[in-house]
Amino acid sequence: MLDLLVRNVRALTVSDDRPRAHTVGVLHGRIVGVDEEVDGLSARTVVDGDGAVLTPGFADAHNHMVWYGLSLAETDLSGCASLDELYDTVAARAAELPSDGWVIGSKYDDFVLGGHPDRAALDRAGGGRPVWLKHRSAHMCTVSSEILRQAGVLDGSAKVPEGGVVSRDDDGAPTGLLAEQAQQLVDALVKPYPVEQLAEAIERAAKVYVSEGLTSVTEAGIGGGWIGHSPAEATAYHLARARGVLPVRVELMPASEVLHPLGGNPADTGSIGVDLGLRSGFGDEFLRLGPMKIFTDGALSSRTAALTEPFCSHGGLGVLQDDPKVLRDTIVAAHRSGWRVAAHAIGDRAIDLTLDAFEEAQRQLPRPDARHRIEHAAMVRPDQMARLVALNVIPVPQARFLYEIGDTMAEALGEARVPWLYRQKSFVDAGLRVPGSSDRPCVGVGAPLAGLRSMVERTTSAGVVLSPDERVDAGEALRACTVHPAWASHQENERGRLAAGLWADMVLLDDDPTTVPSERISEIGVLATFVGGRCVHGAENLNATGPVPVPPTPRP
Repeated sequence: MLDLLVRNVRALTVSDDRPRAHTVGVLHGRIVGVDEEVDGLSARTVVDGDGAVLTPGFADAHNHMVWYGLSLAETDLSGCASLDELYDTVAARAAELPSDGWVIGSKYDDFVLGGHPDRAALDRAGGGRPVWLKHRSAHMCTVSSEILRQAGVLDGSAKVPEGGVVSRDDDGAPTGLLAEQAQQLVDALVKPYPVEQLAEAIERAAKVYVSEGLTSVTEAGIGGGWIGHSPAEATAYHLARARGVLPVRVELMPASEVLHPLGGNPADTGSIGVDLGLRSGFGDEFLRLGPMKIFTDGALSSRTAALTEPFCSHGGLGVLQDDPKVLRDTIVAAHRSGWRVAAHAIGDRAIDLTLDAFEEAQRQLPRPDARHRIEHAAMVRPDQMARLVALNVIPVPQARFLYEIGDTMAEALGEARVPWLYRQKSFVDAGLRVPGSSDRPCVGVGAPLAGLRSMVERTTSAGVVLSPDERVDAGEALRACTVHPAWASHQENERGRLAAGLWADMVLLDDDPTTVPSERISEIGVLATFVGGRCVHGAENLNATGPVPVPPTPRP
Protein backbone atom coordinates (compact mmCIF):
# COMPACT_ATOMS: atom_id res chain seq x y z
CA MET A 1 0.00 0.00 0.00
CA LEU A 2 1.26 3.47 -0.91
CA ASP A 3 1.47 6.25 1.63
CA LEU A 4 0.16 8.81 -0.85
CA LEU A 5 -1.42 8.83 -4.29
CA VAL A 6 -1.84 12.17 -6.06
CA ARG A 7 -4.15 11.79 -9.03
CA ASN A 8 -6.07 13.89 -11.55
CA VAL A 9 -3.19 16.35 -11.93
CA ARG A 10 -1.30 17.81 -14.85
CA ALA A 11 2.17 16.75 -13.75
CA LEU A 12 5.23 18.37 -15.32
CA THR A 13 7.79 15.71 -14.44
CA VAL A 14 10.90 17.44 -15.88
CA SER A 15 11.96 13.97 -17.04
CA ASP A 16 12.91 13.63 -20.70
CA ASP A 17 11.53 10.10 -21.06
CA ARG A 18 8.11 11.04 -19.68
CA PRO A 19 7.57 14.80 -19.56
CA ARG A 20 3.92 14.65 -18.42
CA ALA A 21 1.84 12.46 -16.16
CA HIS A 22 -1.48 12.47 -14.31
CA THR A 23 -0.86 10.30 -11.25
CA VAL A 24 2.06 10.08 -8.81
CA GLY A 25 2.51 7.41 -6.12
CA VAL A 26 4.62 7.84 -2.98
CA LEU A 27 5.98 5.37 -0.42
CA HIS A 28 8.41 6.07 2.45
CA GLY A 29 9.12 9.59 1.22
CA ARG A 30 10.05 8.63 -2.33
CA ILE A 31 8.18 8.45 -5.59
CA VAL A 32 7.29 4.88 -6.54
CA GLY A 33 6.11 5.67 -10.04
CA VAL A 34 3.69 7.63 -12.22
CA ASP A 35 0.57 6.72 -14.21
CA GLU A 36 0.52 3.03 -15.20
CA GLU A 37 3.47 2.33 -12.89
CA VAL A 38 1.11 2.76 -9.93
CA ASP A 39 -2.11 1.50 -11.51
CA GLY A 40 -4.03 -0.76 -9.16
CA LEU A 41 -2.08 0.26 -6.05
CA SER A 42 -4.08 1.42 -3.06
CA ALA A 43 -2.96 4.24 -0.79
CA ARG A 44 -3.54 5.39 2.76
CA THR A 45 -4.21 8.88 1.41
CA VAL A 46 -5.51 9.80 -2.04
CA VAL A 47 -5.38 13.44 -3.13
CA ASP A 48 -7.57 14.47 -6.06
CA GLY A 49 -5.81 17.40 -7.72
CA ASP A 50 -8.90 18.39 -9.75
CA GLY A 51 -6.72 19.26 -12.74
CA ALA A 52 -4.15 21.34 -10.85
CA VAL A 53 -0.52 21.36 -12.01
CA LEU A 54 2.05 19.27 -10.13
CA THR A 55 5.77 19.99 -10.54
CA PRO A 56 8.91 18.93 -8.70
CA GLY A 57 9.54 21.05 -5.63
CA PHE A 58 11.31 24.30 -6.40
CA ALA A 59 14.92 24.85 -5.37
CA ASP A 60 16.90 28.02 -4.69
CA ALA A 61 20.58 27.44 -5.42
CA HIS A 62 21.79 30.63 -3.71
CA ASN A 63 19.94 32.29 -0.87
CA HIS A 64 20.68 33.59 2.62
CA MET A 65 18.08 31.96 4.82
CA VAL A 66 19.26 33.19 8.21
CA TRP A 67 19.81 36.68 6.93
CA TYR A 68 16.39 36.74 5.28
CA GLY A 69 14.75 35.48 8.46
CA LEU A 70 16.49 38.18 10.47
CA SER A 71 15.39 40.82 7.96
CA LEU A 72 11.76 39.84 8.53
CA ALA A 73 12.16 41.18 12.08
CA GLU A 74 13.93 44.38 10.93
CA THR A 75 12.49 47.64 9.62
CA ASP A 76 11.74 47.14 5.92
CA LEU A 77 13.00 50.11 3.90
CA SER A 78 12.24 48.67 0.46
CA GLY A 79 9.06 50.74 0.17
CA CYS A 80 10.78 54.09 0.84
CA ALA A 81 10.63 56.23 -2.30
CA SER A 82 12.65 59.18 -0.97
CA LEU A 83 15.29 59.95 1.62
CA ASP A 84 12.76 62.00 3.62
CA GLU A 85 10.47 58.97 3.77
CA LEU A 86 13.38 56.83 4.94
CA TYR A 87 14.28 59.32 7.69
CA ASP A 88 10.65 59.41 8.83
CA THR A 89 10.63 55.59 8.98
CA VAL A 90 13.83 55.60 11.04
CA ALA A 91 12.40 58.22 13.40
CA ALA A 92 9.19 56.24 13.90
CA ARG A 93 11.14 53.11 14.77
CA ALA A 94 13.53 55.02 17.05
CA ALA A 95 10.58 56.40 19.04
CA GLU A 96 9.68 52.82 19.99
CA LEU A 97 13.15 52.04 21.38
CA PRO A 98 15.10 52.93 24.53
CA SER A 99 17.74 55.64 24.23
CA ASP A 100 20.48 53.10 23.50
CA GLY A 101 18.39 50.80 21.30
CA TRP A 102 19.62 50.01 17.79
CA VAL A 103 17.52 51.04 14.81
CA ILE A 104 18.17 48.30 12.23
CA GLY A 105 16.68 48.61 8.77
CA SER A 106 17.22 46.68 5.58
CA LYS A 107 16.67 46.76 1.79
CA TYR A 108 17.11 50.46 1.10
CA ASP A 109 17.89 51.29 -2.53
CA ASP A 110 20.03 54.37 -3.23
CA PHE A 111 18.94 54.33 -6.89
CA VAL A 112 15.31 54.79 -5.87
CA LEU A 113 16.10 57.22 -3.04
CA GLY A 114 18.38 59.38 -5.15
CA GLY A 115 21.41 58.68 -2.97
CA HIS A 116 22.58 57.05 0.22
CA PRO A 117 21.26 58.30 3.58
CA ASP A 118 23.13 61.20 5.16
CA ARG A 119 24.90 60.44 8.45
CA ALA A 120 23.84 63.71 10.10
CA ALA A 121 20.23 63.14 9.07
CA LEU A 122 20.35 59.64 10.55
CA ASP A 123 21.70 61.10 13.79
CA ARG A 124 18.70 63.42 13.96
CA ALA A 125 16.13 60.81 12.94
CA GLY A 126 17.51 58.26 15.39
CA GLY A 127 17.79 60.72 18.24
CA GLY A 128 21.47 59.86 18.66
CA ARG A 129 20.80 56.11 18.76
CA PRO A 130 22.86 53.62 16.79
CA VAL A 131 21.28 53.43 13.31
CA TRP A 132 22.32 50.62 10.95
CA LEU A 133 20.71 50.58 7.51
CA LYS A 134 21.59 47.72 5.17
CA HIS A 135 21.65 48.26 1.43
CA ARG A 136 19.56 45.88 -0.64
CA SER A 137 22.72 44.44 -2.24
CA ALA A 138 24.20 43.56 1.18
CA HIS A 139 27.53 44.80 -0.13
CA MET A 140 27.23 48.09 1.72
CA CYS A 141 25.43 49.76 4.60
CA THR A 142 25.00 53.24 6.06
CA VAL A 143 25.39 53.88 9.77
CA SER A 144 24.97 56.74 12.19
CA SER A 145 27.71 58.59 14.04
CA GLU A 146 27.18 56.53 17.19
CA ILE A 147 28.05 53.33 15.36
CA LEU A 148 31.09 54.95 13.73
CA ARG A 149 32.18 56.07 17.19
CA GLN A 150 31.78 52.61 18.71
CA ALA A 151 33.60 51.05 15.76
CA GLY A 152 36.58 53.41 16.10
CA VAL A 153 36.08 55.08 12.73
CA LEU A 154 35.65 58.61 14.08
CA ASP A 155 38.83 58.62 16.16
CA GLY A 156 40.84 56.73 13.54
CA SER A 157 41.49 53.68 15.72
CA ALA A 158 39.58 51.29 13.46
CA LYS A 159 41.55 49.02 11.16
CA VAL A 160 39.63 48.65 7.90
CA PRO A 161 39.82 45.04 6.67
CA GLU A 162 41.40 44.27 3.30
CA GLY A 163 38.79 44.76 0.57
CA GLY A 164 36.77 47.22 2.67
CA VAL A 165 35.86 50.82 1.81
CA VAL A 166 34.96 53.58 4.27
CA SER A 167 33.37 56.36 2.22
CA ARG A 168 34.53 59.88 3.02
CA ASP A 169 33.46 63.34 1.90
CA ASP A 170 35.67 65.99 0.30
CA ASP A 171 36.94 67.02 3.73
CA GLY A 172 37.92 63.47 4.61
CA ALA A 173 35.10 62.92 7.10
CA PRO A 174 33.34 59.52 7.01
CA THR A 175 29.90 59.75 5.41
CA GLY A 176 28.58 56.68 7.22
CA LEU A 177 28.66 54.50 4.09
CA LEU A 178 30.64 51.27 4.57
CA ALA A 179 31.22 48.91 1.64
CA GLU A 180 32.27 45.27 1.38
CA GLN A 181 34.64 44.07 4.11
CA ALA A 182 34.37 47.41 5.95
CA GLN A 183 30.97 46.20 7.14
CA GLN A 184 32.86 43.93 9.53
CA LEU A 185 33.43 47.06 11.63
CA VAL A 186 29.71 47.00 12.43
CA ASP A 187 29.56 43.21 12.60
CA ALA A 188 32.14 43.24 15.39
CA LEU A 189 29.69 45.22 17.53
CA VAL A 190 26.76 42.80 17.18
CA LYS A 191 28.14 39.36 16.32
CA PRO A 192 28.00 36.55 17.08
CA TYR A 193 24.22 36.39 17.25
CA PRO A 194 22.71 33.98 19.79
CA VAL A 195 21.95 30.58 18.26
CA GLU A 196 18.39 30.86 19.58
CA GLN A 197 17.84 34.07 17.60
CA LEU A 198 19.21 32.45 14.46
CA ALA A 199 16.98 29.39 14.84
CA GLU A 200 13.97 31.68 15.13
CA ALA A 201 15.07 33.48 11.95
CA ILE A 202 15.32 30.14 10.14
CA GLU A 203 11.79 29.26 11.24
CA ARG A 204 10.43 32.59 9.94
CA ALA A 205 12.15 32.15 6.60
CA ALA A 206 11.06 28.53 6.22
CA LYS A 207 7.39 29.43 6.58
CA VAL A 208 7.71 31.82 3.65
CA TYR A 209 9.72 29.37 1.57
CA VAL A 210 7.27 26.48 1.70
CA SER A 211 4.38 28.86 0.93
CA GLU A 212 6.21 29.64 -2.34
CA GLY A 213 6.81 26.00 -3.25
CA LEU A 214 10.45 25.82 -2.20
CA THR A 215 11.57 22.40 -0.98
CA SER A 216 15.39 22.72 -1.25
CA VAL A 217 17.66 25.71 -0.69
CA THR A 218 21.37 26.39 -0.54
CA GLU A 219 22.50 28.75 2.22
CA ALA A 220 25.27 30.78 0.59
CA GLY A 221 27.72 31.47 3.40
CA ILE A 222 27.69 30.75 7.11
CA GLY A 223 30.02 30.84 10.08
CA GLY A 224 32.47 33.60 9.19
CA GLY A 225 33.30 36.77 7.28
CA TRP A 226 30.76 39.53 6.88
CA ILE A 227 28.24 37.05 5.49
CA GLY A 228 28.18 34.77 8.56
CA HIS A 229 26.29 35.42 11.77
CA SER A 230 27.95 33.09 14.28
CA PRO A 231 30.76 30.52 14.40
CA ALA A 232 28.00 28.17 15.59
CA GLU A 233 25.62 28.99 12.73
CA ALA A 234 25.21 25.36 11.66
CA THR A 235 24.01 24.61 15.18
CA ALA A 236 21.07 26.94 14.59
CA TYR A 237 20.01 24.79 11.63
CA HIS A 238 20.34 21.64 13.71
CA LEU A 239 18.24 23.27 16.43
CA ALA A 240 15.54 24.35 13.97
CA ARG A 241 15.44 20.86 12.52
CA ALA A 242 15.21 19.23 15.96
CA ARG A 243 12.26 21.49 16.77
CA GLY A 244 10.49 20.52 13.56
CA VAL A 245 10.54 24.05 12.13
CA LEU A 246 12.90 23.36 9.23
CA PRO A 247 10.62 21.76 6.62
CA VAL A 248 12.93 22.33 3.63
CA ARG A 249 16.14 20.56 2.67
CA VAL A 250 19.18 22.78 3.24
CA GLU A 251 22.71 22.70 1.89
CA LEU A 252 25.13 24.87 3.88
CA MET A 253 28.06 26.75 2.34
CA PRO A 254 30.71 27.47 4.97
CA ALA A 255 32.40 30.82 4.43
CA SER A 256 36.08 30.46 3.58
CA GLU A 257 36.98 32.36 6.75
CA VAL A 258 36.04 29.31 8.86
CA LEU A 259 38.45 27.00 7.05
CA HIS A 260 41.80 26.36 8.71
CA PRO A 261 44.82 24.06 8.38
CA LEU A 262 43.90 20.53 9.43
CA GLY A 263 47.34 19.32 10.42
CA GLY A 264 46.79 15.90 8.89
CA ASN A 265 49.32 13.45 7.52
CA PRO A 266 51.71 15.01 4.98
CA ALA A 267 50.57 12.40 2.47
CA ASP A 268 47.02 13.78 2.54
CA THR A 269 46.04 16.00 -0.38
CA GLY A 270 43.73 18.03 1.84
CA SER A 271 45.29 20.90 3.74
CA ILE A 272 42.38 23.08 4.83
CA GLY A 273 38.90 22.34 6.12
CA VAL A 274 36.70 22.38 9.17
CA ASP A 275 37.28 20.25 12.25
CA LEU A 276 37.33 16.48 11.74
CA GLY A 277 37.99 17.01 8.04
CA LEU A 278 34.31 17.40 7.18
CA ARG A 279 33.74 18.64 3.65
CA SER A 280 31.15 19.02 0.87
CA GLY A 281 28.54 16.27 1.00
CA PHE A 282 28.75 15.51 4.72
CA GLY A 283 25.30 15.24 6.29
CA ASP A 284 22.02 13.66 5.34
CA GLU A 285 19.09 14.24 3.02
CA PHE A 286 17.79 17.21 5.00
CA LEU A 287 20.91 19.05 6.19
CA ARG A 288 24.35 18.75 4.62
CA LEU A 289 27.54 20.63 3.83
CA GLY A 290 27.75 22.12 0.36
CA PRO A 291 30.52 24.06 -1.36
CA MET A 292 33.02 26.34 0.29
CA LYS A 293 32.03 29.98 -0.30
CA ILE A 294 34.70 32.52 -1.15
CA PHE A 295 34.15 36.15 -2.08
CA THR A 296 36.44 37.46 -4.81
CA ASP A 297 34.78 40.84 -5.45
CA GLY A 298 31.80 43.03 -4.62
CA ALA A 299 28.63 43.99 -6.50
CA LEU A 300 27.55 45.99 -9.54
CA SER A 301 25.00 48.10 -7.67
CA SER A 302 27.67 49.27 -5.21
CA ARG A 303 30.26 49.73 -8.01
CA THR A 304 32.55 47.30 -6.15
CA ALA A 305 32.51 44.42 -8.64
CA ALA A 306 36.03 43.90 -10.02
CA LEU A 307 36.08 44.97 -13.70
CA THR A 308 38.74 45.06 -16.39
CA GLU A 309 37.36 48.37 -17.70
CA PRO A 310 35.96 51.18 -15.53
CA PHE A 311 32.33 51.66 -14.59
CA CYS A 312 30.55 54.15 -16.83
CA SER A 313 29.13 56.04 -13.89
CA HIS A 314 31.45 57.10 -11.04
CA GLY A 315 34.38 55.35 -12.75
CA GLY A 316 36.67 52.96 -10.94
CA LEU A 317 37.42 49.28 -11.45
CA GLY A 318 35.79 47.97 -8.29
CA VAL A 319 37.64 45.94 -5.66
CA LEU A 320 38.86 42.44 -5.03
CA GLN A 321 38.05 41.12 -1.58
CA ASP A 322 41.67 40.19 -0.87
CA ASP A 323 45.09 39.99 -2.45
CA PRO A 324 44.71 38.08 -5.76
CA LYS A 325 47.30 35.47 -4.73
CA VAL A 326 45.50 34.83 -1.44
CA LEU A 327 42.20 34.34 -3.27
CA ARG A 328 43.72 31.97 -5.83
CA ASP A 329 45.59 29.98 -3.19
CA THR A 330 42.42 29.59 -1.12
CA ILE A 331 40.44 28.26 -4.09
CA VAL A 332 43.22 25.83 -5.03
CA ALA A 333 43.63 24.60 -1.45
CA ALA A 334 39.89 24.06 -1.07
CA HIS A 335 39.81 22.05 -4.30
CA ARG A 336 42.75 19.93 -3.19
CA SER A 337 40.97 19.32 0.13
CA GLY A 338 37.93 17.81 -1.59
CA TRP A 339 35.59 20.78 -1.37
CA ARG A 340 33.31 21.93 -4.07
CA VAL A 341 34.00 25.65 -4.45
CA ALA A 342 31.40 28.40 -4.83
CA ALA A 343 33.30 31.54 -5.77
CA HIS A 344 31.39 34.81 -5.64
CA ALA A 345 32.55 36.57 -8.80
CA ILE A 346 30.48 39.30 -10.43
CA GLY A 347 32.85 41.45 -12.49
CA ASP A 348 34.80 40.07 -15.43
CA ARG A 349 38.15 40.67 -13.68
CA ALA A 350 36.98 38.57 -10.72
CA ILE A 351 35.75 35.87 -13.12
CA ASP A 352 39.20 35.82 -14.80
CA LEU A 353 40.83 35.30 -11.40
CA THR A 354 38.38 32.54 -10.47
CA LEU A 355 38.79 30.66 -13.76
CA ASP A 356 42.58 30.90 -13.43
CA ALA A 357 42.32 29.39 -9.95
CA PHE A 358 40.00 26.58 -11.07
CA GLU A 359 42.34 25.79 -13.96
CA GLU A 360 45.38 25.65 -11.67
CA ALA A 361 43.47 23.53 -9.14
CA GLN A 362 42.55 20.97 -11.79
CA ARG A 363 46.13 20.95 -13.06
CA GLN A 364 47.46 20.15 -9.60
CA LEU A 365 44.80 17.58 -8.73
CA PRO A 366 42.36 16.57 -11.49
CA ARG A 367 38.77 16.23 -10.27
CA PRO A 368 36.73 15.99 -13.50
CA ASP A 369 33.34 16.08 -11.79
CA ALA A 370 34.09 18.65 -9.08
CA ARG A 371 31.15 20.85 -10.09
CA HIS A 372 32.72 24.08 -8.93
CA ARG A 373 30.49 27.14 -9.22
CA ILE A 374 30.69 30.84 -9.91
CA GLU A 375 28.05 32.59 -7.84
CA HIS A 376 26.34 35.34 -9.88
CA ALA A 377 28.69 35.14 -12.92
CA ALA A 378 27.12 38.49 -13.64
CA MET A 379 29.39 39.89 -16.31
CA VAL A 380 30.82 37.16 -18.55
CA ARG A 381 32.77 38.30 -21.59
CA PRO A 382 32.44 36.24 -24.80
CA ASP A 383 36.03 34.98 -24.47
CA GLN A 384 35.32 33.70 -20.97
CA MET A 385 32.47 31.48 -22.14
CA ALA A 386 34.76 28.82 -23.64
CA ARG A 387 36.75 28.63 -20.41
CA LEU A 388 33.59 28.07 -18.38
CA VAL A 389 32.68 25.19 -20.65
CA ALA A 390 36.19 23.68 -20.69
CA LEU A 391 36.32 23.69 -16.90
CA ASN A 392 32.68 22.55 -16.57
CA VAL A 393 31.98 25.40 -14.17
CA ILE A 394 28.42 26.01 -13.03
CA PRO A 395 27.27 29.65 -13.41
CA VAL A 396 24.68 30.67 -10.81
CA PRO A 397 23.02 33.92 -11.97
CA GLN A 398 19.97 35.60 -10.44
CA ALA A 399 17.48 36.51 -13.14
CA ARG A 400 15.26 38.50 -10.79
CA PHE A 401 18.05 41.07 -10.44
CA LEU A 402 17.29 42.09 -14.03
CA TYR A 403 13.84 43.29 -13.02
CA GLU A 404 14.71 44.86 -9.69
CA ILE A 405 18.09 46.50 -10.40
CA GLY A 406 18.65 45.91 -14.11
CA ASP A 407 18.33 49.58 -15.00
CA THR A 408 20.99 50.50 -12.43
CA MET A 409 23.35 47.78 -13.64
CA ALA A 410 22.89 48.75 -17.29
CA GLU A 411 23.73 52.36 -16.47
CA ALA A 412 26.84 51.29 -14.57
CA LEU A 413 28.17 49.10 -17.39
CA GLY A 414 27.13 50.95 -20.52
CA GLU A 415 25.49 49.69 -23.71
CA ALA A 416 28.49 47.75 -24.99
CA ARG A 417 28.67 45.51 -21.89
CA VAL A 418 24.95 44.97 -21.28
CA PRO A 419 24.92 41.80 -23.47
CA TRP A 420 27.32 40.22 -20.95
CA LEU A 421 24.94 40.88 -18.06
CA TYR A 422 23.40 37.93 -16.21
CA ARG A 423 23.45 35.67 -19.24
CA GLN A 424 21.12 32.67 -19.43
CA LYS A 425 20.59 31.26 -22.93
CA SER A 426 24.24 31.62 -23.86
CA PHE A 427 25.13 29.37 -20.95
CA VAL A 428 22.44 26.85 -21.88
CA ASP A 429 23.40 26.83 -25.56
CA ALA A 430 27.01 26.19 -24.54
CA GLY A 431 25.89 23.06 -22.70
CA LEU A 432 26.08 24.43 -19.15
CA ARG A 433 23.43 23.74 -16.53
CA VAL A 434 22.18 26.97 -14.99
CA PRO A 435 20.51 26.61 -11.57
CA GLY A 436 18.00 29.25 -10.60
CA SER A 437 18.46 31.30 -7.45
CA SER A 438 17.28 34.46 -5.77
CA ASP A 439 20.13 35.70 -3.52
CA ARG A 440 17.32 36.59 -1.13
CA PRO A 441 17.14 38.97 0.71
CA CYS A 442 19.17 40.92 -1.85
CA VAL A 443 15.98 40.97 -3.93
CA GLY A 444 12.67 42.36 -2.84
CA VAL A 445 10.77 39.36 -4.24
CA GLY A 446 12.61 36.04 -3.94
CA ALA A 447 9.79 33.67 -4.88
CA PRO A 448 10.92 31.08 -7.46
CA LEU A 449 8.01 31.81 -9.79
CA ALA A 450 9.09 35.47 -9.92
CA GLY A 451 12.58 34.37 -10.86
CA LEU A 452 11.18 31.98 -13.46
CA ARG A 453 9.27 34.84 -15.05
CA SER A 454 12.41 36.98 -15.24
CA MET A 455 14.31 34.19 -17.01
CA VAL A 456 11.60 34.23 -19.67
CA GLU A 457 11.15 38.01 -19.97
CA ARG A 458 14.42 39.72 -18.89
CA THR A 459 12.46 42.94 -18.38
CA THR A 460 13.55 45.68 -15.98
CA SER A 461 11.21 47.56 -13.68
CA ALA A 462 11.32 50.42 -16.22
CA GLY A 463 10.09 48.07 -18.93
CA VAL A 464 13.40 47.71 -20.78
CA VAL A 465 14.27 44.25 -22.12
CA LEU A 466 17.94 43.51 -21.41
CA SER A 467 19.57 41.30 -24.06
CA PRO A 468 16.44 39.58 -25.43
CA ASP A 469 18.67 36.93 -27.04
CA GLU A 470 19.42 35.68 -23.51
CA ARG A 471 15.78 34.80 -22.83
CA VAL A 472 14.94 31.12 -22.27
CA ASP A 473 11.58 29.43 -22.69
CA ALA A 474 9.47 28.54 -19.67
CA GLY A 475 10.40 24.87 -19.91
CA GLU A 476 14.10 25.65 -19.47
CA ALA A 477 13.24 28.13 -16.72
CA LEU A 478 11.36 25.36 -14.89
CA ARG A 479 14.42 23.10 -15.19
CA ALA A 480 16.48 25.94 -13.71
CA CYS A 481 14.19 25.88 -10.66
CA THR A 482 14.17 22.09 -10.25
CA VAL A 483 16.63 19.67 -11.83
CA HIS A 484 19.58 22.03 -12.45
CA PRO A 485 19.99 23.00 -8.75
CA ALA A 486 19.86 19.30 -7.90
CA TRP A 487 22.67 18.62 -10.39
CA ALA A 488 24.74 21.49 -8.97
CA SER A 489 24.48 19.79 -5.56
CA HIS A 490 25.39 16.31 -6.88
CA GLN A 491 21.81 15.24 -6.11
CA GLU A 492 20.32 14.78 -9.57
CA ASN A 493 19.52 11.16 -8.67
CA GLU A 494 17.70 12.24 -5.51
CA ARG A 495 15.57 15.26 -6.41
CA GLY A 496 14.53 17.68 -9.12
CA ARG A 497 12.18 15.44 -11.15
CA LEU A 498 8.97 13.47 -10.65
CA ALA A 499 10.36 10.00 -11.29
CA ALA A 500 10.58 6.66 -9.52
CA GLY A 501 13.20 6.52 -6.79
CA LEU A 502 13.49 10.28 -6.22
CA TRP A 503 12.35 12.13 -3.12
CA ALA A 504 8.68 13.04 -3.23
CA ASP A 505 9.30 16.79 -3.16
CA MET A 506 6.40 18.33 -5.08
CA VAL A 507 4.43 21.53 -5.46
CA LEU A 508 0.79 21.79 -6.52
CA LEU A 509 0.03 24.93 -8.55
CA ASP A 510 -3.21 26.45 -9.75
CA ASP A 511 -1.86 26.94 -13.29
CA ASP A 512 0.89 25.80 -15.65
CA PRO A 513 3.99 28.06 -15.70
CA THR A 514 5.03 26.65 -19.08
CA THR A 515 1.81 27.63 -20.88
CA VAL A 516 0.39 30.77 -19.25
CA PRO A 517 1.36 34.18 -20.64
CA SER A 518 4.70 35.15 -19.12
CA GLU A 519 3.25 38.11 -17.22
CA ARG A 520 1.06 35.68 -15.28
CA ILE A 521 3.80 33.28 -14.19
CA SER A 522 4.58 35.14 -10.98
CA GLU A 523 0.86 35.27 -10.13
CA ILE A 524 0.39 31.48 -10.14
CA GLY A 525 -0.83 30.30 -6.76
CA VAL A 526 0.91 27.61 -4.70
CA LEU A 527 -1.84 25.31 -3.46
CA ALA A 528 0.32 22.85 -1.54
CA THR A 529 3.96 21.91 -1.00
CA PHE A 530 5.22 18.40 -0.23
CA VAL A 531 8.64 17.42 1.11
CA GLY A 532 9.33 13.71 1.24
CA GLY A 533 5.66 13.06 0.57
CA ARG A 534 4.55 15.05 3.61
CA CYS A 535 2.50 18.22 3.18
CA VAL A 536 4.43 21.15 4.67
CA HIS A 537 2.11 23.83 3.29
CA GLY A 538 -1.50 24.01 2.13
CA ALA A 539 -2.97 20.83 3.63
CA GLU A 540 -6.26 22.71 3.97
CA ASN A 541 -6.37 23.16 0.18
CA LEU A 542 -6.26 19.44 -0.60
CA ASN A 543 -9.22 17.29 -1.57
CA ALA A 544 -8.01 14.19 0.24
CA THR A 545 -9.42 10.81 1.17
CA GLY A 546 -7.60 9.64 4.26
CA PRO A 547 -5.29 11.65 6.55
CA VAL A 548 -3.00 14.10 4.78
CA PRO A 549 0.60 13.11 5.63
CA VAL A 550 2.25 15.97 7.52
CA PRO A 551 5.61 16.21 9.30
CA PRO A 552 5.62 14.34 12.63
CA THR A 553 5.64 16.29 15.87
CA PRO A 554 9.26 16.51 17.07
CA ARG A 555 10.25 14.93 20.34
CA PRO A 556 10.87 17.37 23.23
